[in-house]
Amino acid sequence: MGYMQEARENHVKKKVEEALRSKMKQKALKECDEYTSKYAQCAAGKTLSIVWHCRKQAKELNDCLHQFTNDAVLEEMKKEYMLQENHRGSARV
Repeated sequence: MGYMQEARENHVKKKVEEALRSKMKQKALKECDEYTSKYAQCAAGKTLSIVWHCRKQAKELNDCLHQFTNDAVLEEMKKEYMLQENHRGSARV
């Protein structure tokens, strides 16, 4: 494999991973909407006091988001993507 082809493939892989990360974050925000709303309500009208006044809501939101945005979830999404790509490739042949 030539240098240019390898560079192109690495670029594509990086773009795919960025897209998967974005999709993962969107899903997490959707799944954690309840906690996002609670945090937003707590933060309304506050400035620096958010840090200590909304600590509980921030922790709940972060815990929820972490369930949907971690390395294991990303790896699972990559596996699903590769299975779909392999299936598409075999369908073309």
